[in-house]
Amino acid sequence: MAGLDLASRVSTPQRYEWTSPVDACSPSESIARAPEPKHHVVAYDYGIKLNILRRLVQVGCRVTVVPALTSAEDVLALNPDGIFLSNGPGDPEPLHAQVANIRKLIGRKPIFGICLGHQLLGLAVGGKTYKLKFGHRGANHPVRNEITRRVEITSHNHGFAVDPDSLNLSQVEITHVNLNDQTLEGFRHRSDPVFCVQYHPEAAPGPHDSHYLFDDFVKLMAESRP
Repeated sequence: MAGLDLASRVSTPQRYEWTSPVDACSPSESIARAPEPKHHVVAYDYGIKLNILRRLVQVGCRVTVVPALTSAEDVLALNPDGIFLSNGPGDPEPLHAQVANIRKLIGRKPIFGICLGHQLLGLAVGGKTYKLKFGHRGANHPVRNEITRRVEITSHNHGFAVDPDSLNLSQVEITHVNLNDQTLEGFRHRSDPVFCVQYHPEAAPGPHDSHYLFDDFVKLMAESRP
């Protein structure tokens, strides 16, 4: 797995629009009607999970999904309100072109990253990643939100992590920590509208403790509009 660029292989070959909101996981689940879209999100597909796209629509986003190697210039030409960096397989370190595009986008538009997207943001701000000895798998990992001090039960499926000691803490703030092994689970930029998490807040059927992150992304886009 180390050294393999798998994200480029599994990405969509062409751009497409996504408009479907969240579906109920069971007859007993009550889901509110999705609002009319107020924000346009361009989502990089590194192996994106469909429920991420559904969750973005559910909070009022119009979503355009683009291939993993789409240039920063082409993304900005779509005039998005925000940019999403998806999950995906493989080692983040070989993804030099993707990281270079993310660097060009930081500070231009609000950015939200999940899983591989979190790792690529870590590289884009000058950090390093490493392969976990066993990886994190399962839907019951306790993660502490360092801002609210609340513990979230979260879904994980990754084999790499961002090294917190490699980050410049005057530039970024650590926001989430794994309580099982103290690995980094999230950070945000101190001056630009950028944040990310390592785990999966969109997990279906759950846990659902971290759905608020999609609302946070919407708030960030609303605050960043001219």
